[in-house]
Amino acid sequence: MNIGKYGVWFFLDGMTAPETAAYAQKVEKLGYSALWIPEAVGREPFPHAAYLLTKTHKLILATGIANIWARDPMTMSAAAQTLAEISDCRFVLGIGVSHAPLVERLRGHDYKKPYSYMKEYLAKTKAAMTEPAMYQSVKATALPPILLAALHPKMLQLAATEAQGTHTYFVPPEHTAKARAAIGKDAWICVAQATILETDPAVARKAARAYMKTYVPRLPNYTLNLRLLGWKDADFENGCSDALVDAIVAWGSADQIRTRIEAHHQAGATHVCILPLRADGKPTPCERGTEALAPR
Repeated sequence: MNIGKYGVWFFLDGMTAPETAAYAQKVEKLGYSALWIPEAVGREPFPHAAYLLTKTHKLILATGIANIWARDPMTMSAAAQTLAEISDCRFVLGIGVSHAPLVERLRGHDYKKPYSYMKEYLAKTKAAMTEPAMYQSVKATALPPILLAALHPKMLQLAATEAQGTHTYFVPPEHTAKARAAIGKDAWICVAQATILETDPAVARKAARAYMKTYVPRLPNYTLNLRLLGWKDADFENGCSDALVDAIVAWGSADQIRTRIEAHHQAGATHVCILPLRADGKPTPCERGTEALAPR
């Protein structure tokens, strides 16, 4: 599979199912190679991906990410292979350990040793994909690539050695360079970059902070990663410092945002998927931003 250089990532739960199909068709028509959909508390990603795959022709659908605590490895494998089969290999399986608050409070699982759990889970998922007695109807279909949500060295190394690569989220280009140095030249790095097509600093940063408050300092994985990149406690106070907001969310003109996207590529990204946030804060993708940032 050629994942391409540019994609779109978005929570599409603020749209009806037909609206998500129309948006996927628009993303495809504009020349993006992939549409990434997450798993949190909204739609189940696999039937939604199947629906969107049937409404498009060449667009790759990717989970960014499917939560490994939500289904056992055999079920994850079966879902991914089914999507690969029905779409002529237009599906990427992104999986991740999620975060303790989401796993323990919402799902009731024990979040201890997430790396060890992922390592074992990945091995079982890959084994299920290659089990000769199962899924005979899809053996002629190429197995879907597997990416791991990874921020820190051990998970990045696992992504490089036991999967196709990594899907990184809520990171500046400095992290992309760090990830590339850690995993070598061949593994995929598929980076999510939040964007706001808005040149007014006050408006853009207000929208950016509304987005960022979900992640920092509420979710320790992201906060720790940013601390390791040099950000201080003061940067997480009062909705985050302007400098941190600007590092995480690319805002401004289309050309200014493109510069940030290309900074990730220059740092070693294989693929950058934009999160086209709206300046007014509404929970649907910015159509204007999607169009303005389309591949040239």
